[in-house]
Amino acid sequence: MTAPPSVVVVTGVSRFLGARVAARLAADPRIDRVVGLDPHDPPASLLGLLEGVERIRADARAATEAIADLGAEAVVHLAVTSVPDAKLGRAGMKEQNVIGTMQVLAAAQGAPRLRKLVVRSSTAAYGASFRDPGVFTEDTEPRAVPRGAFARDILDIEGYVRGFRRRRPEVAATVLRFAPMISSSAETSLTRYFSQPVVPTVIGRDARLQFVHAEDALEILHRSVTEDHPGTFNVAGTGVLMLSQAVRRAGRVSLPVPETALSSGAALLRQFGVEQIGLDQVDLFVHGRVVDTTRLIEEFGFTPRTTAAAFEEFIQAHTEGSTVTADRLALAEAAILDGIRKAREAAS
Repeated sequence: MTAPPSVVVVTGVSRFLGARVAARLAADPRIDRVVGLDPHDPPASLLGLLEGVERIRADARAATEAIADLGAEAVVHLAVTSVPDAKLGRAGMKEQNVIGTMQVLAAAQGAPRLRKLVVRSSTAAYGASFRDPGVFTEDTEPRAVPRGAFARDILDIEGYVRGFRRRRPEVAATVLRFAPMISSSAETSLTRYFSQPVVPTVIGRDARLQFVHAEDALEILHRSVTEDHPGTFNVAGTGVLMLSQAVRRAGRVSLPVPETALSSGAALLRQFGVEQIGLDQVDLFVHGRVVDTTRLIEEFGFTPRTTAAAFEEFIQAHTEGSTVTADRLALAEAAILDGIRKAREAAS
């Protein structure tokens, strides 16, 4: 096993996942320098996490020059979004996901010191349809072209990574297909969906769902940078929850509607506060999706907590009267990371 990289560039540090990955890497004494590349400033709730991270406010177009000048030995590409920006819409989403990834990979290809590339992907790559197998492995091809924009973007992104692997075979390229993330502090379209008092579902459907705890996702990302794990891996908690079980455990009320209504009823969903449920999520709630994680567990020597356990923590943090907030958790995490960093520095 080779030594961890000394200089790591992380894209997408203005968001939940990118900020926390960069913070964990910066707290690792084996890594000399962590640089966050993002065109946006992080919200106040994340600034405390990024004290040990050098931030460059630039988009993917500037990645070529930035990554080369920094002498990056590892690039962690997390600037991938599953929902369109309210202002930029689908065009802006594709610009960030697909064009942005092309630009980051072009920069990585021209970085002479690069040894590792880690790319965030999604189990949405498998799509969701009535033709699906019971369980997807990393080698399973989608049975139908996904109709959701995010899933199509993911397929494009993974295609570009395959091209990068052919051009730079000496670089350890890791693609992580994450199931939907959930935890006490993560804020996503999925957590907002299950946080509503009334949850729209599809009449006659009860999909099988898998989640991954955000902390387990962070651990896998950290290990992908500090260890050698080339390849493509499903990242999910073992076990499944039926959609009806998830709604019931969350203490919500299900509102069954026709599939066509859920696909096209954006105005109805906004009344319930669910503004960003797209076709990818609709297809997931209709057909479900379950992936095999054997390759991940054997390669990384790490088993994520179960889907049920991850969902239970989310429920406990979102019950009525809970005093747990994302801001408070972010501040606590920042203090813990600072303590870990100081302890490691003293030990070394």
